[in-house]
Amino acid sequence: MKNKANRVTLLFILASILLAIASVFIIKVIPNSTDALFFHFFSYLIFIILSGLTFRYLITKNIKESLNLVKRQKAVNDEIKESKERYDIVAKATSDTVWDWNVSSNQITWNKGIQNVFGYEESDVEETSQWWFDRIHPEDSIKMSVKLYSFLEQKVEKWQDEYRFMCKNGTYKYILDRGFLVIDKNNSAVRMIGAMQDISGKKQEEERLKLLETVITNAKDAILITDAEISNQLAPNVIFANEAYTQMSGYEFSEIVNKSMLDTLQMDEGSPVFKELSDCLRKKQECEIETLSYRKNGEEYWVKFSMVPVFNKENEHTHWISIKRDITQEKKQEKEKEQLISELTQNNKDLRQFSYITSHNLRAPLSNLKGLLRLIEDIEIKDEELQIIIDGFSKSTKLLNETISDLGRVVIIRDNPSIEKSNINVSESIKNVLTQINSLVEKNNPDLQLDIKKSDIIFSNKAYLESILLNLLTNALKYHSKKRRLVVHIKLIRSEHTTELIFEDNGIGIDLKKYKDKLFGLYQRFHNYPGSKGLGLYLVRSQIESMGGSISLESEVDKGTRFTVIFKNSN
Repeated sequence: MKNKANRVTLLFILASILLAIASVFIIKVIPNSTDALFFHFFSYLIFIILSGLTFRYLITKNIKESLNLVKRQKAVNDEIKESKERYDIVAKATSDTVWDWNVSSNQITWNKGIQNVFGYEESDVEETSQWWFDRIHPEDSIKMSVKLYSFLEQKVEKWQDEYRFMCKNGTYKYILDRGFLVIDKNNSAVRMIGAMQDISGKKQEEERLKLLETVITNAKDAILITDAEISNQLAPNVIFANEAYTQMSGYEFSEIVNKSMLDTLQMDEGSPVFKELSDCLRKKQECEIETLSYRKNGEEYWVKFSMVPVFNKENEHTHWISIKRDITQEKKQEKEKEQLISELTQNNKDLRQFSYITSHNLRAPLSNLKGLLRLIEDIEIKDEELQIIIDGFSKSTKLLNETISDLGRVVIIRDNPSIEKSNINVSESIKNVLTQINSLVEKNNPDLQLDIKKSDIIFSNKAYLESILLNLLTNALKYHSKKRRLVVHIKLIRSEHTTELIFEDNGIGIDLKKYKDKLFGLYQRFHNYPGSKGLGLYLVRSQIESMGGSISLESEVDKGTRFTVIFKNSN
């Protein structure tokens, strides 16, 4: 433009000089000064008009060229603006953090992704590559730097790497970083443009899938994964089996992959179990099945397996997962258990029959013995040895009678699991029991502490409740300590659903470490006291359990014993 203006100016000056010279010569030739003046005026007029036309042409042409230049510049600017808008839209759509690194000046700029993805404000971001590298995880920094500068050295166009980048809050995100290198004419790296993509969710999913794969692969239970398609087959094809499954079935994975899952189960197509499995597959419903199966070597084994349908996000059925467990041993134990229960049931019947025979058939001869002993009591016996024998015989007969009576009571309790119960006044029952053992109470003179109201009741059987109280009080009186006065504390605690009867004494106690598993057993004795049969606690527990209650015991040698009896408030 400047050269064109110089040329026009120079041309105009030359034309003016030539016109001036020509005018001088012409004026000299013209004799009349008036004509010369007119010619001079006319020539300048023509020159001015021609100059104006020339300048008009040049200015018009220059304006047209300027307008065309402005249009081209506007088109370029519009194109740049559109590209920038498209770039911003793509950056937002992909949630990428785009960076532009001037390698020569080591200046780097970031788009808004550095704020949206990592939380940095504009004031937080420095325009140097060092700021970028300082926020790479220490465990990834060296590896990433070596790869990046090796890439710059080799001048390869495309680069990518995965590493952890620190957010403003100090946490790290996994990112996939991809860059493009710009090389100048001198084959020098001058610029690099890249985009960071947040792949933290993808990494977490990968780690979760790896964990699941590890769990499935190393699980003790056999796991089988099949496709969803059944088509003309009766069951879907296997696509995965873990090590536990191959060990259980005896088949190698290569022998069952892409084959029907029924090939290793060998189920009878007419069996109810097969029908149940077919319905499960057809309806795409979860099911659990037990069946007799066969290993590759023909060995039988029982297997319990579940079929669970798997659906994708669009609720399309994609796979089946089957978890199988060898229950052969459980089946064997179950069969043995059934046989044992049957034997125990029969033994229980036999024992009950024996108890009836013992308690009824022995009563007649026992009554005869008791009658003979009463007759002997009226006869004077002078032989001392004979008297000792008769006294021993009488004592043994009395104990035998008590034992048979106790057995009869046990049989009655066991044969009457549902007994009649009602609301019993506890104070009156205790008074009745104390009356029955009045002589024993007077002999031991206990400190009897009753933490019971006169209106307190227990939902129980009256005979059983008084029998329980009788046994507990008698034991407390029999097994009191000679070192101190006997203290018996009876307390009642009532709640919404239960009533607790707490019976506590300061007697000689029981060695729980020694007798813990025998406390309520039949004919279990914990002290070498005369007259102890070891039947009282067994009767107490039997009576309480027959009413749906429970009993527990706490005791310490030479300190005392505490019984807690729990009764239900209603049926």
